[in-house]
Amino acid sequence: METMAGQRRFFQLDEQGCIVHVPERPNGFALFLMGDGDHFVNEQTSFWLEHPGRRQWLEDWLERGYTVFSSHLYGWHWGSPKAVRLARQLIYSVLKSEIVNQRIYIVAEGMGALVALQLLGAMPSQIRAVAMINPCLDVRAQLDYEQEHPFVYRRMVREIATAYGLKEEEVPEAVPSLFLSPHDVPVTIWQLAGVSSYPSALHSRKYEQWMKTTNNRVRVVYELPEKRRQLARQIGQFFCQYNELP
Repeated sequence: METMAGQRRFFQLDEQGCIVHVPERPNGFALFLMGDGDHFVNEQTSFWLEHPGRRQWLEDWLERGYTVFSSHLYGWHWGSPKAVRLARQLIYSVLKSEIVNQRIYIVAEGMGALVALQLLGAMPSQIRAVAMINPCLDVRAQLDYEQEHPFVYRRMVREIATAYGLKEEEVPEAVPSLFLSPHDVPVTIWQLAGVSSYPSALHSRKYEQWMKTTNNRVRVVYELPEKRRQLARQIGQFFCQYNELP
């Protein structure tokens, strides 16, 4: 099926929609898009194809030659073990089916960063670099924060219970905190001011501070919302620094 720059292929893993975009002129590298909870992929389209701004980012990365792939990952997964397992399964599937380098790039937005963090702990040698956008990195801190917003809090408890296979009353005690694993993978976090449900002080800034002792290539970049259109180019330039790695 033809797209704006190459071909795309839809398929399912564990009944979850997945998509692979193959550019017209591949550069030999794969890029895994991990979106927020509402960044869907179904049998015919995806959030990234339907959202004008994200589609522009996708076009930019395809024009740069990246083979881009993504999955619904069960929607509001909140970094659940099954979402991480599916992400790993998808990575191995793409590495087997496409002609790409075995070390991938990751772009993680919102709660997609919860999966990215766990992959950094589980398989750092297969990840070249990670770009995060307004990430959620600490489920417990986010849940505590939402106690000030009763409707959102109750919805989040239900979503976590479903994602982790818990009873709702078990969630406040069982919910995980920050997934911390030492690694030396370059990570840049783009934090757009005033447009995120995940406060920087609870997520990006805290992660940057913790990683300073083990990885000096983790940094947070603060941007104004009007700079959003430039993010794809900035992320592309960030990734290009690591194309020469083995």
